[in-house]
Amino acid sequence: MGSHFFAYMYRLRYIRRWSLMRNVVNENVAEHSFYVAQLTHLLCTIANDVFHREIATEQAVMMALFHDATEVFTGDIPTPVKHHNPEVLLSFRGIEQLAAERLIQMIPEELRSSYASLIGGKQVDSELKQIVKAADLLDAYLKCATELSAGNREFTVAQSQIEKSLHQLNLPEVAYFLEHFAPSLEKTLDEISE
Repeated sequence: MGSHFFAYMYRLRYIRRWSLMRNVVNENVAEHSFYVAQLTHLLCTIANDVFHREIATEQAVMMALFHDATEVFTGDIPTPVKHHNPEVLLSFRGIEQLAAERLIQMIPEELRSSYASLIGGKQVDSELKQIVKAADLLDAYLKCATELSAGNREFTVAQSQIEKSLHQLNLPEVAYFLEHFAPSLEKTLDEISE
């Protein structure tokens, strides 16, 4: 019997993000995963080339590509819902783990070990997890910035909360990104073309 794993992965494009918010530009989980992977690559590059760290870039990017894979079963649960109280968050983490196990079981046995850490995340380097988390938050921050630039005030509070979370990570790579790259995303095409 064939594996349905990648058929499910391709369905990430149907899972809408920011469902509780009015959006100028809709976004799906596949797009988000792509941007998180790009941001992860950039954060790792900044870490290695600017701050002389030794971050396993390729592994981190692979983790980023699959960081929301379980959402093919759970959907994108908005942060205010997930973090409403500790019991809800704990229950959601359990549901995510069940979804991860279901996905992993779809992969042919000879390939499972290569995907299990990417989807289940049980034996993953905590430093890499933190980089991917930062990239995930940065993508959300940039989504807020672009929505606000388009005149959508719906994202004002979300951007403020995400910015606070980014600063709490206390990563120099994030500060570098926010200083050197983030401001451009609030500009128009004419402004960045100058």
